[in-house]
Parts: sequence; C-alpha cells; structure tokens
Amino acid sequence: MCGRFTLTAGLREIVERFQVEEHENQAHLPRYNIAPTQEVPVILMAEGQRKLTSMRWGLIPRWAKDPSIGNRLINARSESLTQKPAFRRSFQRYRCLVPADSFYEWKRVDGGKQPIRIMLANEELFAFAGLWDRWDNERGESYQSFTIITTRANEKVKEVHERMPVILHLAEEAAWLDPDWGDPELLSPFLEPYEAEAMTLYPVSKAVNTPKNDQVDLIRPL
Repeated sequence: MCGRFTLTAGLREIVERFQVEEHENQAHLPRYNIAPTQEVPVILMAEGQRKLTSMRWGLIPRWAKDPSIGNRLINARSESLTQKPAFRRSFQRYRCLVPADSFYEWKRVDGGKQPIRIMLANEELFAFAGLWDRWDNERGESYQSFTIITTRANEKVKEVHERMPVILHLAEEAAWLDPDWGDPELLSPFLEPYEAEAMTLYPVSKAVNTPKNDQVDLIRPL
C-alpha cells in the first residue's frame, strides 16, 4: 500500500517538471509527511490543459452517500480497477498525476516496525498514477478527492513491503492524463512495478509515524 509520502519541491519546481499550464494561486510548502485525508497538489487535464489543483487524499466516489468512505479508499489495487465500482469510472475517465519525491513503508524488525523512505535513485520528482472524482453534498458543495494506485512490489521494495505505489515513467504521463486513453488494455502496461535498479531506500526516524510531524528531519537517514 501507500499510506505516506513526501513532496519536498516548491511550487515552481512542480509546475516546471510537470509542464503545468494552469494552477490555482496557492503557496505550496515542502511536505515531508503527507498523510491520508490531507489536501495534496494533484495534476489533471482540464479543457486540454494540465491543471494543478488541491485534492483530498482518499477517494470519495460521486455516488457515495457518506464522504467517510474516502478514509478507506486511499489506495486502489491495480488488479481490480475494472471491477471495483469505486474505481471503474475514474480509471476510464478521471486519471491524475500525484507529484511526489518519495514514499514511506514500514519494515518489520525485532521490537516493532522501522519506517523506510523509498525514492528514485536520482532523487528526482516523479508521479504516482492516481484516480480522482468529484463528490457533491446535499447543499451542492463540491469536493475533489483522489486515490493512489498500487501494484506488486519490485525486488527492492519487496524487502520492506509486498506492494508499492505505481510510479509512472515520464513518457507515460501524457497518455495517463489523456481522457481518450480509456481502454484498460492500453493502460495496463503502465501499472507495472517501477524498475528496482532505479530506486533506493533507507531507514528514517520513527517520528514519521505521527502525521502531525512534518519537518525536514523526517527524511534524514538514520
């Protein structure tokens, strides 16, 4: 699964890396411990342009009666995207990029669990494959939310956890955002584990266990 990640880049770097053409006037600060239910920068296609907007982490399908369902839908398994009602429509029409530069998983060790930071070996920004949706309450207020797709772990991440988030290659990002790419057979090759040799990982402080902690010390190797 993917339950925590980081986005330590500034707004300008995110806009340049992902060729964003429209973004809300927001002051994005570096984030070192992003957790479910929080507002996160997400990139989608809007009127043919890449738009950077804030969404709540935890997908609330538009048919949901209770928004609390989003607390259980922070991840979507790649193997069941076309079967699960919560994800099927978004997989076909509402895909997004979730900018990040690392994620955390917890490795079982003697005496408990050790948090591990996992990232690309070149330490560059990347995008998780995400799905989003818009939910309206009875007062007509709209909320946008997203989920991160997961797949089986590669050989390196498998040392920590059996699953990992889907990290898209740069060449796949445009097609992933394109609403005309709705055929699961065309999209399924994007959902493979990222190459193990292109990734690195290291243990970090257990302070990352608490979502309210969000400072640079969290990403420093032990």
